[in-house]
Amino acid sequence: MSDTYTPTGAAEQFIEHGEDIHDTKAPSGPIERRWEQRQFDAKLVNAANRRKIKIIVVGTGLAGASAAATLGEAGYHVTSFCYQDSPRRAHSIAAQGGINAAKNYRNDGDSVYRLFYDTVKGGDFRSRESNSYRLAQVSVNIIDQCVAQGVPFAREYGGLLDNRSFGGVQVSRTFYARGQTGQQLLIGAYQALERQVAAGTVEVHTRHEMLDLVMVDGKARGVIVRDMVTGEIESHTADAVVLASGGYGNVYFLSTNAMGCNVTATWRAHRRGAYFGNPCYTQIHPTCIPVSGDYQSKLTLMSESLRNDGRIWVPKKAGDDRHPRDIPEDERDYYLERIYPAFGNLVPRDIASRAAKYQCDDGKGVGPGGLGVYLDFADAIERMGRPAVEAKYGNLFDMYARITGEDPYTEPMRIYPAVHYVMGGLWVDYDLQSNLEGLFVTGEANFSDQGANRLGASALMQGLADGYFVLPTTIANYLAAGPFEPVAEDHPAVLEARQAVEERIQKLLAVDGNRTVDSYHKELGHIMWEYCGMERTEEGLTKAIGLIRELRDDFWKNVKVTGEAEELNQTLERAGRVVDFFELGELMCIDALNREESCGGHFRAESQTEDGEALRHDDRFAYVAAWEFGGEKPILHKEPLEYEYVEMKARSYK
Repeated sequence: MSDTYTPTGAAEQFIEHGEDIHDTKAPSGPIERRWEQRQFDAKLVNAANRRKIKIIVVGTGLAGASAAATLGEAGYHVTSFCYQDSPRRAHSIAAQGGINAAKNYRNDGDSVYRLFYDTVKGGDFRSRESNSYRLAQVSVNIIDQCVAQGVPFAREYGGLLDNRSFGGVQVSRTFYARGQTGQQLLIGAYQALERQVAAGTVEVHTRHEMLDLVMVDGKARGVIVRDMVTGEIESHTADAVVLASGGYGNVYFLSTNAMGCNVTATWRAHRRGAYFGNPCYTQIHPTCIPVSGDYQSKLTLMSESLRNDGRIWVPKKAGDDRHPRDIPEDERDYYLERIYPAFGNLVPRDIASRAAKYQCDDGKGVGPGGLGVYLDFADAIERMGRPAVEAKYGNLFDMYARITGEDPYTEPMRIYPAVHYVMGGLWVDYDLQSNLEGLFVTGEANFSDQGANRLGASALMQGLADGYFVLPTTIANYLAAGPFEPVAEDHPAVLEARQAVEERIQKLLAVDGNRTVDSYHKELGHIMWEYCGMERTEEGLTKAIGLIRELRDDFWKNVKVTGEAEELNQTLERAGRVVDFFELGELMCIDALNREESCGGHFRAESQTEDGEALRHDDRFAYVAAWEFGGEKPILHKEPLEYEYVEMKARSYK
């Protein structure tokens, strides 16, 4: 493809245009002082007044648990909701590889500025400078707090915390606890949360799912939830609402997310007026166990940390089906080391994923269907010894062996890209507040820090940064005007939201068709992966929008939702989530169609360089796409992106 792509404006038929928006909360001045300045400028709530203020937090992953614990410790009354049977089962537990922090323990040239730079560059210059710099600043405090909580990070021979590298960087800044980092960090946040439960400042409701947002006089004042055990619909009100409900990767059906992960909390807020930022920015993770059959319901992530010591390769000859140990070195293509010598196997995720796809498209893929590449630890075992490899990655190797029946110590792992993280989410300002007053959004549920691609080990960093350090400061600026007038359960806005939930449930139960909810979800996922996955085209995206609309219409005619509303009903739960995935999937395709450039995880085949790399168009697309719900046509608001400290240029990892 040429690097002179001519735009067609194919998305115009699907969208309306609104006014540009701006982040009015971001301070100006030297970037290294902006967060300090915002902390000083933010209004405070004195300790006595905090006891009078109520905050709802939806989600108990790292962002939600840390926020609820910190706000409870500050003296606010916090009500927390999660759909799992325990906060400890939040999907943050699955983040295995590590958490970034600019500590420079290895003395290899790291710094706050370098972490900031790597984040902006890794996000292909589609994130905000102020947010990314604050994230890098706060990272150094996260590690200290987690160590104080007792998180068992790995240590090197001298007793200091150990580090390893992740994709997109040339330094070692990732702190880890074997392959269980997310689990250990979540246990730390859970302990902090439970401490506040015991102190009486936090009230946790498990097995409750948020189904709508209550808006009163233009402010977020509560949520409507369903008790997933009894089916009872409940109303809860507060002075502010925090959404920390994670990402929406399960729109693809097959992803590395837990099967319960969904978009409903943020999508219901979107339908109430919250802007959705950059929905098309999806991360495809390069290091997943390949699909094994048509009846698979989720995919398993092999941590990116494995790319520190594992070497990725394919046979040089297409169709070579010999056992990998029978293929000599000179007949192997270590393609990432060949194409990107400066970064090798540690290029960013979007680049590694596309490179694997290209190898498989050329017929060099391995395993069933040719959809896999090798991740080989033979050199690492020879260099370090098997005990050292077991100490660093043992649980990951065990997991691979249990799932595939193959021994990764004696033959290479097989990996292939899969949907993982999403960079899109509800639009928020520098204070993490959405365009709706009183609605704050943290962690993966917001769009704010990662741009068009997230660097490895930055998800845990953002979740804890938002929850422990950023939100407790910025939400106080809003709550300083409170406590607000209480909202009663019989307030018209509460009754309207509750009625909308009940009517939606009854509508689902009334269809009484002959097709399962999961069959629709699976078909939607196939459309999304085929046309809005690793590579997107104008033709494919336009087709996908039509297919999704047809599928949604068929759903409302032929879906079968068994059981009753007033009981434990997992089919009803899944049906409500799939309804929201239909609308989200359509918006993702419209957003991808409108963004006629390639950047990060969003790769438009029409916009690439001569050697197949992503080609941005900064003159036309250097903005955040903030979408307002508009019924038939979503309304696009653009937030221009300006760079003062990092030069916008083509990414190179060669």
